[in-house]
Amino acid sequence: MLEKLFKLKENRTDVRTEVLAGVTTFMTMAYIMFVNPDILSATGMPFGPVMTATVIAAGVTTILAGLLSNYPYALASGMGLNAFFAFTVAAKAGWQAALGVVFLEGIIFLILSVTGAINTIDRAIPTTLKRAVGVGIGLFIALIGFNNAGLIQASPATLITRGNLTDKGPALAIIGLLITGILMALKVRGAMLIGILITTVIGIPMGVTKITGSIIGKPESLAPIFMKMDLKGALSLGFMTIFSFWFVDVFDTVGTLMGTASRAKMLDENGQLPRIKEAMTADAIGTCLGAVLGTSTVTTYVESSAGIAEGGRTGLTAVVVGILFLVSLIFAPLAGMVPSQATAPALIIVGVLMMLPVKEIDWEDFSDALPAFITIIMMPFAYSISDGIAAGFVVYPIVKLATGKAKEIHWLVYVLGVLSVIHLAPSMFSFLGL
Repeated sequence: MLEKLFKLKENRTDVRTEVLAGVTTFMTMAYIMFVNPDILSATGMPFGPVMTATVIAAGVTTILAGLLSNYPYALASGMGLNAFFAFTVAAKAGWQAALGVVFLEGIIFLILSVTGAINTIDRAIPTTLKRAVGVGIGLFIALIGFNNAGLIQASPATLITRGNLTDKGPALAIIGLLITGILMALKVRGAMLIGILITTVIGIPMGVTKITGSIIGKPESLAPIFMKMDLKGALSLGFMTIFSFWFVDVFDTVGTLMGTASRAKMLDENGQLPRIKEAMTADAIGTCLGAVLGTSTVTTYVESSAGIAEGGRTGLTAVVVGILFLVSLIFAPLAGMVPSQATAPALIIVGVLMMLPVKEIDWEDFSDALPAFITIIMMPFAYSISDGIAAGFVVYPIVKLATGKAKEIHWLVYVLGVLSVIHLAPSMFSFLGL
């Protein structure tokens, strides 16, 4: 049955290899069970139900992706997108409106994936801006991690400054960052998950980790967050907010699919990934499902490459990951004991990993360098991913036109540039005193 469903022999693999690959992928991304509820709880969303939603969304969507596309990709609530959800959108309009934005973005993503229009849009968006967005989100996530750890704090004199590193919380975060960093450098599988668990244990004698009871138990009900999307509130936030979620979701997914497939030699003779439409469709469905359950944007995880490196080549790997996520629900009480100082190092490490595309930006061509830099730097400085994306789409066409490179600009970029100006207009007019 498994052979017929996943075509194991055709893909030069077997059940044992696929199961091992699935366990490996799960270990590398299981940290999201602790990190995502910690981030989203900053919005006022209850930690327990968010964890339940995070795990169910990851498990169900990953199984669906495996069956639909027969690829070894796993999905879960995306890092960066959860920070955007919590610290930008929910902070402005409430978490219900943020869920509404995620749901609408998912619907748009699904329509464009099913119709194939996503390929046209992919070709229209400048590669420079795609790379810059990923780097900017990395800085944004790292900033949140440093703040959650207490390593930096607000300052009326310098905007931000160093926190008190002798306090128990920041001290534990530093220990956790060093442990996780060393594990990553040693290429230990599941380094971030292991780092979170070790840091949580070290936090017990330090008085930071609070023991509340058994680590195994019944997951909390989804009732407080299930089907709580505020679509009217989402629409009131404007096009650019919804577009920013969609943009990051889509191009993060495309980059992950193509990048990992290339390294695993899964691309065809034309450099394309067969069944990418099915993989993108599963991702879009996952985003919609996540919003319904009560969690931030579900997206394809680059950690899937860990399982692929172990030989995973079919959807059986993904199904194993999904099952492991669902089984892990019994450890829900453990998540409630994990302090933010134990998850903060994971955010900082993710920020490090997201710096990789910066070397692929053409810094010698200033018409590429300036828009990329503005996009990157605006995200942490303005504390907004959507503002960073909008700024990039404003600067890019202007600089290209002024330097006689109009042929490099797709007409869609002009449209997005105008919409970006509208998005930034209130703050721009305020700056001008209008």
